[in-house]
Amino acid sequence: MQLQEQVPQIDIGINEGDRTAIVEGLSRLLADTYTLYLKTHNFHWNVTGPMFQTLHTMFETQYTELAVAVDDIAERIRSLGFPALGTYSDFARLSSIPETPGVPKAEDMIRLLVEANEAVVRTARGAFPAAEKAGDESTADLLTERMRLHEKTAWMLRSLLQ
Repeated sequence: MQLQEQVPQIDIGINEGDRTAIVEGLSRLLADTYTLYLKTHNFHWNVTGPMFQTLHTMFETQYTELAVAVDDIAERIRSLGFPALGTYSDFARLSSIPETPGVPKAEDMIRLLVEANEAVVRTARGAFPAAEKAGDESTADLLTERMRLHEKTAWMLRSLLQ
């Protein structure tokens, strides 16, 4: 007869109810971040026009950072004891960022990315109270960094439209 190892219960000072609420917000953030990653990567591939080189390079920098962010968010969800979502249907259901059909003009790509980055900020901000209530500084730190980065990205993109 084999002995089965028991997985120890999570005891990080945050109860399961609070961890559940935090993960709900992080799952929405993961969905928005992945959707923004896909949108940015799509625009990187398909941008044309006089701003091609600038936007192609800028979008690559942005989607590369987003790929790391997706991993950080998913790993935080795992650290809290829950599975991270990873299907397009889950992301589509939870994301506040709409898909963009076709290939927009470069200036429209910029506008759409401003809107999407601002949506990620709102989603992160919406997840913050659950982390704060539970005293989850690790998640609060992650959310704060995501908000700061997306606010800055939106500003930089918006500056291209002036």
